[in-house]
Amino acid sequence: MGKLFGTDGARGVANSELTCELAMNIGRAAAMVLLENNNKETKPCVLIGMDTRRSSDMLEGALTAGLCSVGANVIQLGVVPTPAVAYLVRKLKADAGIMISASHNPHEFNGIKLFNCEGYKLPDALEEEIEAIVCDNAKPYPVPTGDGLGCVTVLTSAVDDYIDHIANSIEGDLSGIKVAVDCSNGSASSTAEKLFTKLGADFKIINAEPDGININEKCGSTHIEGLTAFVKENGYDCGVAFDGDADRCLAADENGELIDGDFIIAVCAKDLNERGKLTNNAVVGTVMTNMGFNKFCDENGIKFEATAVGDRYVLENMLKNNYKLGGEQSGHVIFLDHGTTGDGQLTGIQLLSIIKRSGKSLSELAGVMKRFPQVLINVKVAREQKDNYKTDEVICAKIAQTEKDLNGRGRVLVRPSGTEPLIRVMLEGESIDEIKAAAEAIADTINTRLN
Repeated sequence: MGKLFGTDGARGVANSELTCELAMNIGRAAAMVLLENNNKETKPCVLIGMDTRRSSDMLEGALTAGLCSVGANVIQLGVVPTPAVAYLVRKLKADAGIMISASHNPHEFNGIKLFNCEGYKLPDALEEEIEAIVCDNAKPYPVPTGDGLGCVTVLTSAVDDYIDHIANSIEGDLSGIKVAVDCSNGSASSTAEKLFTKLGADFKIINAEPDGININEKCGSTHIEGLTAFVKENGYDCGVAFDGDADRCLAADENGELIDGDFIIAVCAKDLNERGKLTNNAVVGTVMTNMGFNKFCDENGIKFEATAVGDRYVLENMLKNNYKLGGEQSGHVIFLDHGTTGDGQLTGIQLLSIIKRSGKSLSELAGVMKRFPQVLINVKVAREQKDNYKTDEVICAKIAQTEKDLNGRGRVLVRPSGTEPLIRVMLEGESIDEIKAAAEAIADTINTRLN
């Protein structure tokens, strides 16, 4: 079977790897799977949202054509954040949702994320069923005619519906908070100004002039240095930055220091715990979560559980154990009481509401956790080589020797990217010089052996 879906949907260079034909066939196959599981008398209904990439319009057209050609109705949402699709699927009682986005990747990439009727990312089993149809011709595409075809409508209230939902997740407003908001020239460009206006914050929006190719370009959560400098130079209380599809949030404190996902989760976990709202007194992270977060949890009597990298795995753990807060260092944070997926703007206003309610600065709040030095190096390899480090004897020996040399002073984590042709080498420990040298040595070994 071919492999379409990674940890966060199907993704590739638009019109080259992620072609119109492929997008149309994904739409066809998704509609077929929905029709087979449809117990309603009406046609299945699928929502489609997209980010600001130039290729998003093209892929929306292809997906829409594929869905309608097999008999599904489509509601187009326009430019919205990924979590807006997840929310509106539930609100409108639709059968599925699709987000066209490559998240934090450069503009030439795009992707297709699928959500079920409950707003959760599609389970592996259903993704595999779609893959079998698209890649292996497991079933022929039906060819209905006449009234068997689907139709298309446009939901003009999508942005306002989503903003109302996010604003209602906090008590009171954000008046008195002076915040800079970096929209990454992506999906948040369509929502952030309305949201922060509605909440009464004293805010400044930056990087909210998308032109189709400037999404994530030296801005947003993947290039946080722009926001950290802006906050410090202009005297803001803090800043929040989103990625291209606004499902991530990172922050900057009043001193221009980065507050990453681990710190944001720590601040929110402590606040929820003190207010008796941290269900089962537990938080979910990943194997990439900083060791300092583990120490924070120990000091505050909070249980910590780590999953594989990917917010879908964090969510699976949360649902299984009835936990309400989880996320990743990258800024994917899930507040299960308010949403079914990572939501950058929801995360941002939750953090800001804690600042207002506590009367403390963000740097003071983030002081509950101390970060262990961490080094991450990305090694570019061919996609088909991404898993070969696991069986290469020289690479395995190098990793094992490094772990032995650290002798409990740190840890090594090597893993393939779920969305890009990269192997990520992460080391964490007490000495930045030691782990930096060790990380570079492992990365050099991988590069030599696999390239």
